[in-house]
Amino acid sequence: MGFGTEAGWGADRETSFAIMEAFANAGGNFLDTANLYKLGTSEKFIGEFINPRDRDYFVIATKYSLKDNTTNPNASGNNRKNMMRSVELSLRRLQTDFIDVLYLHIWDDLTPIDEVLRGIDDLIRQGKVNYAAISDTPAWIVSKGNTLAELMGWSQFIALQVEYSLIQRTPERDLIPMARHFGMTVTPWAPLAGGALTGKYLRGGQGRVKPESNRRDENSIRITQEVMAVADRLGVEPSHVALQWTRQQGFECIPIVGATRVDQLEENLKSVDLVLSPDDLKKLDEASAIDLGFPGKFFREDGVRQNSYGGFYDRIIPRS
Repeated sequence: MGFGTEAGWGADRETSFAIMEAFANAGGNFLDTANLYKLGTSEKFIGEFINPRDRDYFVIATKYSLKDNTTNPNASGNNRKNMMRSVELSLRRLQTDFIDVLYLHIWDDLTPIDEVLRGIDDLIRQGKVNYAAISDTPAWIVSKGNTLAELMGWSQFIALQVEYSLIQRTPERDLIPMARHFGMTVTPWAPLAGGALTGKYLRGGQGRVKPESNRRDENSIRITQEVMAVADRLGVEPSHVALQWTRQQGFECIPIVGATRVDQLEENLKSVDLVLSPDDLKKLDEASAIDLGFPGKFFREDGVRQNSYGGFYDRIIPRS
């Protein structure tokens, strides 16, 4: 999202290339972007970087839905017309014949989900897309879509991208149990809550998260302080703890880490060397616990867990 300097922030071409080079040298090969990021500049930079390299080594994910042409009334939404138009433009910017993972970026509350799935399935059959995925969409819609796809023989959604972090755990109410049921990989955006979980704001640092944001409210500060305490005890950075927490949730989870400087990427990559102990996970879970609401909270009541459903919810979200 930060490749390009449109809107007054982000990484220029040279810095973006240096970030991707450092990522590739570290063994990284999964790049996540979108048609709208930096008005298309992100896709252009990625395409220019990968074009002289081994395309098959990289897994490129991009998204469609959000408007990328304000003069065209058809250049937005989940509909098939916009999907086909957007994918063709993304292929040109990315300088590739195919997109590995195509996400529906955000639900428009208008297009029938079967239209979306049939459209992506057609793109997959044409060889322009390898896998279907979905982002920022209610669990019941994703469930309906994957069930329809199974019945119709279409390609199902294989990944779910939602905001998920120690500060934002509400997807545990239904989105993540749904993803686990369908075997979908979760690819959280903002796993560091816009940098709040690095502790930089508590240390007086500056960033794009405004003081009035809920990422910097009393509850978020308390969670961040616990992250910093665990990090201090382990001798690592708070970002390592926050990122590794997402990777140790008991389901397939690949946090999407944004970087506008090489040193940010290099620091975040160190999280793969960390393993949080059960005690560390418990402290973090307790500090960031949310009210699951009904029926999740009801399922956790001792009497219900012991006498009724046999611990189903504990198996879906083991520690919450």
